[in-house]
Amino acid sequence: MAYESELALHLVPYTAGEQPKDRKFIKLNTNENPFPPSPKVSEAIEGLTESLRLYPDMEATQLRYAISEQFGISPDCVFCGNGSDEVLAFAFAAFFAGKEVCSPDISYSFYPVYASLFGAALRTVPLNEDFTVCVEGLMQGKPIVLANPNAPTSLGLGKESIRRMAEHTLKAEEILLVDEAYADFAREDMTELLHDYENLLIVRTFSKSHGLAGLRVGYALGSQRLISALRCVRDSFNSYPTDRLAQAAATAAMKDSAYTAATVQKVIAAREYSRNRLLEAGIEVLESQTNFLFVRADKEDASGIQRALREEGILVRHFSSERLRPYLRVTVGTMEEMQIVTDALIHHCCPC
Repeated sequence: MAYESELALHLVPYTAGEQPKDRKFIKLNTNENPFPPSPKVSEAIEGLTESLRLYPDMEATQLRYAISEQFGISPDCVFCGNGSDEVLAFAFAAFFAGKEVCSPDISYSFYPVYASLFGAALRTVPLNEDFTVCVEGLMQGKPIVLANPNAPTSLGLGKESIRRMAEHTLKAEEILLVDEAYADFAREDMTELLHDYENLLIVRTFSKSHGLAGLRVGYALGSQRLISALRCVRDSFNSYPTDRLAQAAATAAMKDSAYTAATVQKVIAAREYSRNRLLEAGIEVLESQTNFLFVRADKEDASGIQRALREEGILVRHFSSERLRPYLRVTVGTMEEMQIVTDALIHHCCPC
């Protein structure tokens, strides 16, 4: 007897990075920010205990206004959810259910899960040999979803490539969903294109550059029509996804843009220091536009090096698919942590 539905029996869930509890590690396997959030976050949530007996503002009004001011758009063009993963799930339900959606074959591994969950057919396009996204290949399909910068490769497309895909999908009356989880660490983002393309949906998170991974806040930017569709899906599932503490903390973090910018620059400085040091040692590292490095640690399979690093108290991420097997994804920590990590990588990976 099977109590489970056919859907539950055949889903292949997303596998998150290890969250150890047995010892203290230099934890560079889940792309968290190595720095705490803005001090204004603590001020914002202080004294909210009494209000926790009440449901939160289902529209996250103050947070949406803070986000809209940051990007120069209407608050009606902002949607907030319980982490960008939930926002992405709502987007798959709202725009891709029952359709074929096109995506790079190597990208955020939650996309195939959401496609299965919401009855979408996922058509994947192989990345180019240098791990860049094949724009022409993606434009053979519609609609399109991609992470930019991409994960786990750390590479990003420029604005003109995104514009071409937005125009392609607009003509087909479909959407282009751009997952910008790492955009604050990139050379450019795509938010200014929102004014030109009503079919462009951008999803972002407070987990990376704002240091709020523990509170789970994400948001989408798009036309009022797209945001209305997300709200419809949300209200068919959970009308209160973003709690009071999360709304207050994220609002304070968004308003303290100077602190966020300073933190991002620290991460970028540690990233470039680490990449240059590894390159000088003869270790291949892709040019990163994220808060992590994609390091070729072995000619064939870097899983052994991952295990060796773990024994030394360093956690990094390894992916088992054929093209990714030689690589490790290394989150950028503090400068002090990256000195230790690059020492260890050079020891284990140096071809000398």
